[in-house]
Amino acid sequence: MSNSNEEAGEAVPASQRGSWTAFIKAIASFSGDLSSLTAPPFILSPISLTEFPAYWAERPELFSAIADAKNAESRMLAVLKWFISTLKGQYTSRNDQMGSEKKPLNPVLGELFYGHWPDRNGRGETRLLVEQVSHHPPITAYMITNKAKKLALQGHSAQKTSFSAGSIIVKQLGHAILNVELPDGSKEQYLITLPRLRIDGIWYGSPYIELTDTSYIQSSSGWLSTIEYKGKGYFSGKTHSFKAVVTGPNSTSTKHTIEGQWHTTSKMSGVPFHDVQGPKEEVTVATAEEQTEWESRKLWNLVAKGIREGDYELASREKSKIENEQRQRRKDELAAGAPWQLKHFVHASNDPDYERLAKMCKVQPTTEDCYVYQGNGPA
Repeated sequence: MSNSNEEAGEAVPASQRGSWTAFIKAIASFSGDLSSLTAPPFILSPISLTEFPAYWAERPELFSAIADAKNAESRMLAVLKWFISTLKGQYTSRNDQMGSEKKPLNPVLGELFYGHWPDRNGRGETRLLVEQVSHHPPITAYMITNKAKKLALQGHSAQKTSFSAGSIIVKQLGHAILNVELPDGSKEQYLITLPRLRIDGIWYGSPYIELTDTSYIQSSSGWLSTIEYKGKGYFSGKTHSFKAVVTGPNSTSTKHTIEGQWHTTSKMSGVPFHDVQGPKEEVTVATAEEQTEWESRKLWNLVAKGIREGDYELASREKSKIENEQRQRRKDELAAGAPWQLKHFVHASNDPDYERLAKMCKVQPTTEDCYVYQGNGPA
């Protein structure tokens, strides 16, 4: 760490070094959830967390291909390929675009994000609906559908962050369930759990993400994918490495093994399995002028402008204005005895599908808030 100041000087704008130093000291001494800390504007992303579910469908041809698989085994491989191909966008694309990982904007309660990927080559239109369903703790719920292919992905996500050995550790809470309607009218479901994250490079003001531990994809048909994530020095000896083991119903014998790097390529039995180095397809979104006041890009327009243009005073001022308005709104709701009403989701005490699928893959179901899509809205 002897060269940290020099390296930080290259990554941190001169006007922001004082606030960055104070932020690092706060992280190192903080014992609670780090997401409650206010980060210096230069380390902020110009997009809100409500936009993140779009990463699930930025390769819509792989999402739609799940419906075209002919049997349970091939569908599991299609789901696995699609899932692995979403990871680059979720966890490294901002490094490529901005030079390092940035902290996304914390959504406000009720914030909305809508988008779609148009039908091309018979793949059907894929639609996205996202709503911030809780602010404390922050929880984002989403629904992604392709009606032509009879696919529906519903999930919610939250994060708990802590500091350990110079890294920020992010435990991703939540899960997603993919529903696939088969030609005979029956339904297959897939539980998708989320990996943990380790954010390194924070001492130098240049954070980057590595995935850790294990996540699972459990099908109601009995097929299971167990995905282990490791960084440099394990498996291939390269960053962003993973190894996925696919087993059949009522079996512990490995049927397929896929290894490689989730941000580039992987192979199954020596044959190429996935390659995400080509262009992805950005979600189509209405312009900020066409959006309502609760939609992300309208809500955070001036904050994002300040971040992108390096006008940190503008970004900080507008961000504080939004946060102060939200705090006042919560006080007014409490005083009136009228809590905020969600638009697209309802809170549920339990999720039977999650509990059933989690038990199938021997994952201990966690006690967490559940949100169910009400069936209204663009999705």
